[in-house]
Amino acid sequence: MTLMLSTVFLVAVAIVGIVVHRQFFSHIASNYINLGLGVIVALVPMLDHLVATFSSEIFMGMIVAPLLFYDGMETRFYKVARKFRVIVSLTVFMALFCAIAAGFSMAVTKIVSLPLAFVLAAISTPTDATASEAVSHGLIIPDTERTFLKLESLFNDASGIILLNMAILWYVNGYINYGQTVANFMYSAVGGAVFGFVGGGIISLVRQALVRSHINLVNTANNTGTPSKIIFLATPFVIYFVAEHLHVSGIIAVVCTGVLHNAEMERSNLLNPRVVYDSEALTGMMKELLNGIVFVILGIMMVRITNNNNVVLHPHNWLILGIIMYVANVVVRFVYTLAVRHLNAKSATIFAFGGVHGTVTFALAFMVAETSVKRTDFNLVLMAEAVLIVLSLLVPTFMFRFILQRQPSDKVITKKTIQIRDQMIQHAIEKIRQIYLPEDLRQTVLYDLQTQRMHTSIKHFIREFKRSLQRPALTPEEANTLDMAYRLAFREEREYLNEVSQQEAGYMDIVTSLYSEILMAEMVVLNH
Repeated sequence: MTLMLSTVFLVAVAIVGIVVHRQFFSHIASNYINLGLGVIVALVPMLDHLVATFSSEIFMGMIVAPLLFYDGMETRFYKVARKFRVIVSLTVFMALFCAIAAGFSMAVTKIVSLPLAFVLAAISTPTDATASEAVSHGLIIPDTERTFLKLESLFNDASGIILLNMAILWYVNGYINYGQTVANFMYSAVGGAVFGFVGGGIISLVRQALVRSHINLVNTANNTGTPSKIIFLATPFVIYFVAEHLHVSGIIAVVCTGVLHNAEMERSNLLNPRVVYDSEALTGMMKELLNGIVFVILGIMMVRITNNNNVVLHPHNWLILGIIMYVANVVVRFVYTLAVRHLNAKSATIFAFGGVHGTVTFALAFMVAETSVKRTDFNLVLMAEAVLIVLSLLVPTFMFRFILQRQPSDKVITKKTIQIRDQMIQHAIEKIRQIYLPEDLRQTVLYDLQTQRMHTSIKHFIREFKRSLQRPALTPEEANTLDMAYRLAFREEREYLNEVSQQEAGYMDIVTSLYSEILMAEMVVLNH
């Protein structure tokens, strides 16, 4: 019951963050707004008690796993296969170099022992794709750097977990079993990839069989694909927890399954468009919601770890360790991509600072509490990793404003979208006024077209609402006439957008968005 209440509350806070971002602070990354809401929740005792104690296992399985699955769905298998060497280079070798540099650098200070230094260093290696989007909000990251950052963040969590397990065994036993560590890494990473592709392939075949079933073929008009959607929603959770039960990397497994689902969706667009569209809409909604929850939790945890923590009273040690970890990671990332991946200095700088740490780092830090690490050392780990996360968010947020090109402002895009939409709808209105149509039906279509551009008041809505209550059901002939009028209006709107796309190629994103809007409107209206 506590977990359910906590989940509902976190979802509610994330929704508030989404609304606040869209209505008032669209120029700021929504992640920062959710981070601030998390801090507020943690500072108000009554609200803080509604959120259950943080569990790294639940967090990884219920939030990180589906997020990485959805990110994988946006990545083509061809890109992963073609960039396989790059992925291994960034997520294995570069991660190892980052851990070595950070570990020895912290050990030199004598603040922590060498094993504990490598526990800290291992936790600092995974980057967070969700957090990376926050620091580049409103800016354009070049394609190469964006591809490298995304592929790295998708696959480097497994490296961090394996390195962390190795460092903890070193801390507890006093020695490193290199052979066992390498064997564990190969089994976990390769096993996770194999399970992800095999398990994902089986699930895709089941979904395809359901979509092609006799019921679907006979009744496609009313088929909502509910079983297929349920399987789609359950996929990341099933893959992750089964993979973890088999002691292979659940993170790599869900990413590989997501990549496989990308190809499935690409070749199934017209098999049942309604199911595909609903799945994509569901994915977008879930990603936005889970991203919000991630940063709400991050804000809550940053406040909680400072409460009743004696380490906070002695900030000298964990501040130094956090700064050392951040600098070591940035320097290694810069030098590695400059020397090994052959990026130029600017690109290497973008990649180095674009590796942002977030809640995955916190989740790994809390895994330490479940081991034999001393409580005082665990508190030090939490505070040092918190410094790393804050620095990795703040530094690129300011730096990227000077080295990255800005996207067109939201105001410019919104103004142009409204302009094109108004002209598009006006063409449809003029067409409806020109054709023969019973006046009652004409007013119905004209009102709906006006609502399409939000040019109707509450007073107008109430009048139409009363008219709808008092109007008898349409006869089949009237319904058919009304449907034809809507089709004509939507066709007129599409033709206008086709003209715009030929004249103003720079606004293709807006045209595509409006075209999709028309198709959705047509689907909704004609299905009633």
